[in-house]
Amino acid sequence: MGLGGGTFTAQNKELPGAYINFISAASANAALSDRGIATMPLELDWGADGAIFEVTSEDFQKNSLAIFGYDYTHDKLKGLRDLFRNARTLYAYKLTSGGAKAENDLAEALCGGIRGNDLKVVVQKNADDEALFDVKTVLGTAVVDEQTVSGADELKTNRFVRWKSAAVLEAAAALPLSGGTNGTVDGTAHQTYLDKVEAYTYNTMGAAVADETTKGLYAAFVRRLREEMGIKFQLVLYNKAADYCGTVSVKNRVLDEGWSEASLVYWVTGALAGCEVNRSCQNRRYDGEFAVAADYTQSELKKAIRAGEFTLHKVGSDIRVLEDINTMVTISDTQGDVFKDNQTVRVIDQIANDIAVLFNTKYLGAVPNDAAGRVSLWSDIVAHHRQLERIRAIENFSDADVVVEPGATKKSVVVSDSVTVVNAMSKLYMTVTVA
Repeated sequence: MGLGGGTFTAQNKELPGAYINFISAASANAALSDRGIATMPLELDWGADGAIFEVTSEDFQKNSLAIFGYDYTHDKLKGLRDLFRNARTLYAYKLTSGGAKAENDLAEALCGGIRGNDLKVVVQKNADDEALFDVKTVLGTAVVDEQTVSGADELKTNRFVRWKSAAVLEAAAALPLSGGTNGTVDGTAHQTYLDKVEAYTYNTMGAAVADETTKGLYAAFVRRLREEMGIKFQLVLYNKAADYCGTVSVKNRVLDEGWSEASLVYWVTGALAGCEVNRSCQNRRYDGEFAVAADYTQSELKKAIRAGEFTLHKVGSDIRVLEDINTMVTISDTQGDVFKDNQTVRVIDQIANDIAVLFNTKYLGAVPNDAAGRVSLWSDIVAHHRQLERIRAIENFSDADVVVEPGATKKSVVVSDSVTVVNAMSKLYMTVTVA
């Protein structure tokens, strides 16, 4: 007798046999997503034009010369060193895209920008074979590429230049590239960045800009994405009273010559992006490289807190974060004082982003909207919140705080959720009775 076999949808087979389904593990689960992802638009002298590019902290340390045109220790990269003290990944955009590429008779720079003018080509006869040439690409004083060839058509593109195959090689001590220019930084450049970065996922966006028009553009962007599209992140600006929990306003200006007074945005963006969901940046020591104006009186610090300003102040010889707050100052029935605290925003953003990924990846179009399917979604949300409770990001959580019910249509579900956010200790009130 032939036995039944194959796969099954329902347990309704008539023949005896083995019916086995093979399925892959769900690509999304109730795990907490990692933090530490930032994005910033940058005024660069070198780098990929017109595109968002990803840089990890390891990339920055090892390959900054190829990515940004300067070695890791260069003063031009001071802001990025501040950012990467806490961030692990940066989605960067070159605001100065569209500039001219430096060139000479032998080569053209791979990127537009003034840093290309510091490139030069050295051509020497090979010591062992006079029919060959040693061709070196030099950036500043560093040799960044060397090839031995018989003619220009054999040269291979390196990380800095593209060779002109029709050129004729002749010995030359140094052939500089010239004509490289930076693109114009204007409102169009900032808008192009915002259009491109909208598709990415990150914890914090920073914009080290000082003019009100550009700051207003960014403030409107974060509000639109958070409120209309459900994309949760915080924006860091300098001296911007936005009255919104998604925007953080850095009060302090930097004093370094040649740097924008808004440059503390680099460090704050990295610090907020890298801060874990169960932690606060309050009292964190500024360990960056800028000279920061932080001399405030007690009354000025109180006023800064009331105004929703993220402020660094002097504590002995250190400079530390006064309060980990955002610009929200107006409370309502639906958003009270707790929303002024960035630790609260980190928790609610973590929940929103994680559950959205969970639903879109595991449930959307895949799990039936019946009692069993809704129980599965409820179970995943509860498991997620239990993890938040274990790491002490929320407290007093009960399974009954999550309710998953059918929505108004056959395809919709409605989730009611309640969490109590834990905040770091901030004030000590102590009474000591002495006998």
